[in-house]
Amino acid sequence: MFKRTDSRRHPSRQLTVSIGNLSVILLVTACTHQRRRILARQEIHDLIREAWTQAPEWTVGRYVVLPDHIHLFAAENEFRRYPLGQWVGKWKAHVSRRWPYRENEPIWERSFWDHQLRNGDSYDVKWLYVRNNPVRHGLVEKADDWPFQGKVNDLAWHDR
Repeated sequence: MFKRTDSRRHPSRQLTVSIGNLSVILLVTACTHQRRRILARQEIHDLIREAWTQAPEWTVGRYVVLPDHIHLFAAENEFRRYPLGQWVGKWKAHVSRRWPYRENEPIWERSFWDHQLRNGDSYDVKWLYVRNNPVRHGLVEKADDWPFQGKVNDLAWHDR
């Protein structure tokens, strides 16, 4: 019997798979260094959105910024084959360079988590999970009340 003895502290990086003309949409999660609760402020929310617009290699759709991590949906842009890790590093660096509170450095954990969605139903289910994260964490009673969420672009699932 196989017994797993390691506890994964870092995500295994999988290749993004594009088959035919199917959508390539990923759920990405990035955490603050030591899960410090430093992100849930309007100026930081604005800074993160700015960083995504300055890194156009991937397109950001819906997202939720929580105090110690971010969930976002992203899709490849016209820069096909631009590595996801390089893109995440790019927008994290943008945020870090413009971070207004030097006492919080370093801002980010080095790694991040990603999950490629397989179909439109998966996209809807994952969004409901992400959207309700502030409720599960006891930050608000209703998901709509959380101010640090939104949509940068429409990411439509297509399977043809």
